[in-house]
Amino acid sequence: MGNQEQEMKQEQLHFQECLDIIGRNVIRYQQEYEQRHAQVQELYKAINSGDVELYNQLMTASSLEEHAASSLRKNRAAFDKPYFGRIDYTERPSELEQRVYIGKNGVFRNKTDVLIADWRAPISSVYYENELGPGEYGLPDEKPISIDLRLKRTYNVEEGRLQGYYDSDVASNDQLLVQYLSKNKDAVLGEIIATIQKEQNAIIRKSPFANLIVQGVAGSGKTTVAMHRISYLLYNYKHRFESNEYCIIGSNDLLLNYITSGLPELDVPNIKHMRMDQIFARLCEKNWVKKNKTAEPGSVPSRSSLLFMRELELYLLHLRESLVDLSPLRDKQIGTILSESNNATLYRENPTFSICTLLSTLDERVKTRIKFLMSGEDRDRLQAKLREYAGHYKAMRPTRSIYDLYTEFLQQWRSIHRDAPGPAEDWPAYLSRLGRREYDVYDIAALALIHYRVYQKAPNQEFGLLFLDEAQDFGIGVYYVLRTLLPAAYFTIMGDVSQNIHYDTGLNDWHELQKLFLKEERDQFLLLQKSYRNTIEISQYAGRILEKASSGRYKIQPVIRHGIPVEEARFWSDLEMAEHAAGLIAAIREKGYHTTAVICRDEETAAGARQLLSPLTVLTDGAASNFSTGTMVLPIRLVKGLEFDAVILWNLDMEHGPDDPRQAKLLYVAATRALHELHVLNC
Repeated sequence: MGNQEQEMKQEQLHFQECLDIIGRNVIRYQQEYEQRHAQVQELYKAINSGDVELYNQLMTASSLEEHAASSLRKNRAAFDKPYFGRIDYTERPSELEQRVYIGKNGVFRNKTDVLIADWRAPISSVYYENELGPGEYGLPDEKPISIDLRLKRTYNVEEGRLQGYYDSDVASNDQLLVQYLSKNKDAVLGEIIATIQKEQNAIIRKSPFANLIVQGVAGSGKTTVAMHRISYLLYNYKHRFESNEYCIIGSNDLLLNYITSGLPELDVPNIKHMRMDQIFARLCEKNWVKKNKTAEPGSVPSRSSLLFMRELELYLLHLRESLVDLSPLRDKQIGTILSESNNATLYRENPTFSICTLLSTLDERVKTRIKFLMSGEDRDRLQAKLREYAGHYKAMRPTRSIYDLYTEFLQQWRSIHRDAPGPAEDWPAYLSRLGRREYDVYDIAALALIHYRVYQKAPNQEFGLLFLDEAQDFGIGVYYVLRTLLPAAYFTIMGDVSQNIHYDTGLNDWHELQKLFLKEERDQFLLLQKSYRNTIEISQYAGRILEKASSGRYKIQPVIRHGIPVEEARFWSDLEMAEHAAGLIAAIREKGYHTTAVICRDEETAAGARQLLSPLTVLTDGAASNFSTGTMVLPIRLVKGLEFDAVILWNLDMEHGPDDPRQAKLLYVAATRALHELHVLNC
C-alpha cells in the first residue's frame, strides 16, 4: 500500500471516529436538553403558583437549557460535514507539535477536549492566512504566537462521506476555489467557510473597536464577509457586546432577507436588521408616528449632500441660541441663583446636549443652588422658593414638532439655494408629499437630526456595532447623521462605488466618507479587488461596461474560471423574446441550477416581462421582501448585493445603450449578478 493510500486510510479512520463521537454527543445532549427543559417547565409552574423565590433557579436552569440546545444544534449540524480543514504545526519556542481539525461548528470530545475547532477560533486563522513555514496567529488583544506550519489540508466531504483531500503544496488555492465555484449557488453558499480567502479573512477578524470602510468589486464577497464578521465577533467578543447591540443596515428588504436567511447557518441569532430609512425612524424615537409613510428618494442631489445637513445644523444652532436664555438668574431675596458665566460654561462644554436636556439640566442646577443658598432656612420657605422656580427653564422648551421645524428649515433652504446650479426639485410636488406625511430617507435622516438636537433626552445605547451593505446607495448626508447620532458605535461599511445606481445622490467615491469615519489610527479603508462570482466570460463582458461607468480605479481581478460565452440575441417582438427566455429558463433548470433572475430596467418593465413570461414558465414571487430559489423577475434596483446561478437581461440594450456613466453603472450591476450564465436579450 502506497503512502497516499495509507494516509487516506488514516483519514477515513479519523473521520469515522469523529462521526461516532458526534453521534454519541447528539444522544447525550438530546437527553440533557429534555431534562433541562422539563426542569424549566416545573420551575415556571412553581413561580406562577406564587413561589417567587425560585426565580434565580429558573434563570440558571434556563441558561443550562439553552447551552444544551446550542450544543445539540452544533453537533447535529456537524454530522454531515464534521470538518473541512486540518493544520499541523509546531509552536515556537516550545517545540510542541499540534494537529487541529477545523469545521463550521466547534465539537468537543468531552467537556474540555476539543475534537474539532470552530472556524472562528483564533487558531483557525492559520488555515486561512498562513502558508507553509514560519508564521503566527493571534488571540484577541494578546501577543501573537509563533508557529511553523507543516501541513495545510482541505477535505472534500459530501453527504457525510470523506471523498478525498487536497494539500496546499499540491493544489493551488485558485484550483480549489474553481471546484467550489462551479457548483450551483446553494452549494456554493454551503461551502463558503471552507473557501474564505486571506484578504477576506483579514477583514472578518479585524477588531470590533474600529471603523472599517471596505471597497469591494462586484463578486468579491462583501456581503459574505459582513455575515462572517458578525459571526466571528459574536463568538470572540460576547463579553464586550450583546447580540442585541448588532444591527445590519441594507438598502432594501430583499437584500436584508437575503443576508439574514444565511445567518442561522453561521450560528448567528436573530439580530436587528433594517433599511436605512428605518434606522432613522427608530432614532426619532416617539417623534416618529405610525401614520408616516416612506417614499423613494428623488434624483435631486441637494438633500443628500453634506452641505444640506450642515446648514440644518446651523439652523438648529440658531434655534438653540434663541431658546436657551444664558443671562444670570437672580432672586430679590436670595440673590444670584445662576450666573451668566456658569450658564455659558454649561452651554459650551455640552454641545451634544439637546435643547430639552440642556434646559432640564439648568432646572436641576436651579434646584441645587436654591437648596444651597437657603440651607439652614425654614423648610416651608425653601419649598415655596423651589415651587416658584420649578420648571423655570422648561418653559423655554420649543413647542413645535420636528416636522414643523423641518418645514421651516426647508423654506429657508429653498430661499437661499433657489438659483443654485444643477437639477431643481419640483418644490410644490415635494411639499405636497411632505403634507401627506411621505418622507424619503434623506427627510427622515434630517428629522432624526432635529430630534437629536432638540428633544432627545439621553444618548442612544441601542446600537454598538453596525454593518452597512451596499453603502454607495446613499448620499454622504445620511452618514453624517449616523455618525453624529451614534458617536460611540463602530461601523463596518461595505460597498462598491462602481455600483452606485443613484448617480446623483449616492457615493461615487469614498473621500468624504473616509473623512467622517476614519479618524482614529485603528480605523481602516480596505480593498477587495478579486471577484469570485463570475466566470471569465461574464467578468470581461461586465468590464467593458465598467469602462463607461467609472475611471477604473477599482479594476476587477477575476478568479480564472471559464464558462459558456455570454449570449446576445435580438428579437422582432417582446413575445418572441419571452418564448426564447422561457426556453433558457427550462434549460438552466435542467443543468441543476436553482436560482435565475430576469433583470429589467425598472418596475414597469419588470411587470410587463412577468406578464409575458407567466404563461410560459413558473416564476417565483418577486415581492420586494422575499428572496428564494426559482426564477425571479426583478428591476435592477432590487438585485444589488444579490447573486444568481443564471441571469437573463431583459431589453436593457447593452450594446446600443448610452455612454452615460449613470446608465453604464445600472447595466454593470445587472450583468455582474450572474454566477455561471449571462444571457442578454433585446428587441
